[in-house]
Amino acid sequence: MTRPAPQFPKLRRFLCADALIDTLRRRFQSVPDAREQSGTVYPMVDTLLAAFAMFSLKDPSLSAFEERSGEPAIKRLFGIDAIPSDTSIREILDVIDTSHLNEAFADIFHELQRRNVLREFAFHNDHYLLAIDGTGYFCSSKIHCPECLERKTSGGKIQYVHQAVAAVLVHPDQKVVIPLAIEPIVKQDGETKNDCERNATRRLLKRIRLLYPKIKLIVVEDGLASNAPHIADLKDLKMSYLLGAKPGDHAHLFDQVIAAGDEDRIETLTRVDPIGNRVIQSETQCVSDLALNASNQSLRVNFLQHFEYDNDSGEVSKRFSWVTNVTLDRSLLSKFAAGGRSRWRIENETFNTLKNQGYHFEHNYGHGKQNLSTVLMLLMFLAFMVDQVQQACCPLFASVQEKFKSRRALWEKLRSHVSHFVFESFAELWQAMLSGSAMGVPSPRG
Repeated sequence: MTRPAPQFPKLRRFLCADALIDTLRRRFQSVPDAREQSGTVYPMVDTLLAAFAMFSLKDPSLSAFEERSGEPAIKRLFGIDAIPSDTSIREILDVIDTSHLNEAFADIFHELQRRNVLREFAFHNDHYLLAIDGTGYFCSSKIHCPECLERKTSGGKIQYVHQAVAAVLVHPDQKVVIPLAIEPIVKQDGETKNDCERNATRRLLKRIRLLYPKIKLIVVEDGLASNAPHIADLKDLKMSYLLGAKPGDHAHLFDQVIAAGDEDRIETLTRVDPIGNRVIQSETQCVSDLALNASNQSLRVNFLQHFEYDNDSGEVSKRFSWVTNVTLDRSLLSKFAAGGRSRWRIENETFNTLKNQGYHFEHNYGHGKQNLSTVLMLLMFLAFMVDQVQQACCPLFASVQEKFKSRRALWEKLRSHVSHFVFESFAELWQAMLSGSAMGVPSPRG
């Protein structure tokens, strides 16, 4: 008796891994290659796709990926004619302009736009929350390049580091994040001093507005961003903001809030919400039209703060506060407090995932003499973005992810399947992993 063919979850035609890799291939084909084409063994597009494949498969190093370069499934899944050695990958990618890779994020984003996926990320009046934060991904006391930042340890030793500022779309109700652009924090041409996160963020914001000229954004950042020059940059770029503000950094602002309370000008919303087996008592408040600080009286902001109380003692257990240019009323208080707190998704669902869920973000895949470290970091982020899009949009991938529970278990099974079997597409691969149909099938020879 013939067994019926297994029924698999649907595949999103334009937002599955195979379609997204095709989108990246088209972008990679446009990356300029300064090498003499007559002597080129490995095309730029194959080199970029090979490095991207390494990050997609979550291989721990270029040398580990090179050991697997003979596996036929890798070439077929990623459409690579020839996989360069680890040395060749480093040499070829070291000199390319990283701006082309940021354009690849926009390519995938526009696919999400065309397929109406982004409506699930819309936060308020067709605006999206854009979380921005910096992170480090390389540190050494020996290995360095002209772009390395330098810092002194408490013992006086020099450390060489690479850092970056990332911008990702977030939403309080979505665990998935959508990276829009990444800006390296590196020494700029001709500079001897370190670059800083503020300068990199300014470049990042300009890049975002260039890549996404029409998108409406509410930028969500920590308390270091709530300063007049940064808010002026956001205003010039037609971006709204919801920025952290702490009493220790904004004494004048909080003095005004106290005065507003004395004058009964604070709008307050009190809630009691059952969360699992607990009850969360909270209070959210807003005050309109305050001066950001004593020296910038003309810069007026709206103030939002949120308290949570301990059920036993009644004392404040958590406190958050922000400034925004969005006009708030009582109906928006809970929503915007949740929006401000969703900034943590760039820490938890982005940096923590990259560092601790099998992506090896802080591993030195290759440092190079020019741009290699940044290029590889961007390719890893692109692999992460493809995973995030699949998680949000591809029921087949989401089912595979649910089956294997942890990301590390999923990546281990992924590498094993690619190593032992030949697949013509990721759709075929995910189906095999979901159904277990590859079990008992002999490995291909040759």
